[in-house]
Amino acid sequence: MLTPQENETLTRVGPGTPMGELMRRYWHPLAAAGELDERPTKAVRLLGEDLVLYKDRSGTIGLIDRLCPHRRVDLSYGIPEERGLRCMYHGWMMDETGQCIEQPFEETVHPDGRFKERVKVTGYPVQVLGGLIFTYMGPLPAPALPHWDILAETKGVLRELFIAEIPANWLQCMENSVDPVHLEWLHGVYGAYIARLDGRFDVVAESVATYGRHKEIGFDVAERGIIKRRVYGETTKESPKWTVGHPLIFPNILQQGGGGRFFLQYRVPIDDEHTWHAEVTSYWFPDDVDVPAQETVPYQFMTVHNPDGTLRSDDTIAQDHAAWILQGPIMDRSMERLGESDRGLIMYRQLLADQLRLMEEGGEPLNVFRDQTLLHNDQEGWGALGTNSGIDEVARYGSALKEQIADLLSKTSVQASQQYTA
Repeated sequence: MLTPQENETLTRVGPGTPMGELMRRYWHPLAAAGELDERPTKAVRLLGEDLVLYKDRSGTIGLIDRLCPHRRVDLSYGIPEERGLRCMYHGWMMDETGQCIEQPFEETVHPDGRFKERVKVTGYPVQVLGGLIFTYMGPLPAPALPHWDILAETKGVLRELFIAEIPANWLQCMENSVDPVHLEWLHGVYGAYIARLDGRFDVVAESVATYGRHKEIGFDVAERGIIKRRVYGETTKESPKWTVGHPLIFPNILQQGGGGRFFLQYRVPIDDEHTWHAEVTSYWFPDDVDVPAQETVPYQFMTVHNPDGTLRSDDTIAQDHAAWILQGPIMDRSMERLGESDRGLIMYRQLLADQLRLMEEGGEPLNVFRDQTLLHNDQEGWGALGTNSGIDEVARYGSALKEQIADLLSKTSVQASQQYTA
């Protein structure tokens, strides 16, 4: 368990906090790119800061302080122009760096005035990759945006995004990534139990529940984070689930999947008590299958509640959401009692503490890259659709793959909440 002070250090992410400063050394996704095609301004909150994300008429994306520097009006209601975002109250306009570039009345009465040059709000750099908009909020020069291949590879790959806002601290979301034993209970026994209560039969949950118990779990600190390994059910230490495993990518990404369907889960702190959870689902098709370029990446917003206000638990990711939320807005780790199944999260907490110390000593923490290259992390079940048994065993060569491609290419961004199985 942690002391209350240690828990504060690892969970608080606002400006000036230790973890907030560490998180500001990384690029974080904060929206689906398709959102700005449907509405060009969006109020966002990230690492405890209130900002506005917008796309101007030239296609430039900006992320700046949400409040106008003139009379503090919310700029998410502003008007995107050719070169920036205009406040609807008095017409002041800011560009993507946060610099004020127009003050209509001031310029009318003082044509030679330079007042606007002295007005600037916070502005953060943004980049688009894999259908997500990323930003960097730390000290300059900014590092390279990591091009993880699941996110960035374009040849023979299609993607879709699933997004949720979780009313819980980011750390309890991430600790779930190094907690293998919850698979058999939360996603198996509990998932099957809830389905039966609802009068459903959940084939995934029933399969996990009856496959068998975990016999051994293992963790290794690796080049880019922590590798998680397990022996459960009928598997042995000869299985890729142990020999290869899959990674937690430091500081806040989980990579998983198999059989041609892979996931990156980003757990991004909105503030101390809320997390923006984005899952990139990436489909890798065999080399002999023609995969057209994907012009837009579809996205869905996922609800965490049922219509009656109870927490959803009708699929795998909803069960994770429920568990994170049920630990409270910020879990009190001074009250927990840890056992053998918790060795991974103890390792992760130590890695966080080590990287905090490294940053405070002036070093660059893990996974801060200065060169732009395509990055691969090996994992169990790596391969194209139809070439490995696994999640997508039913998606094989021929018409099934062609139908899957057509379905993904035909999808449009969906604002309404929908269910899905991860």
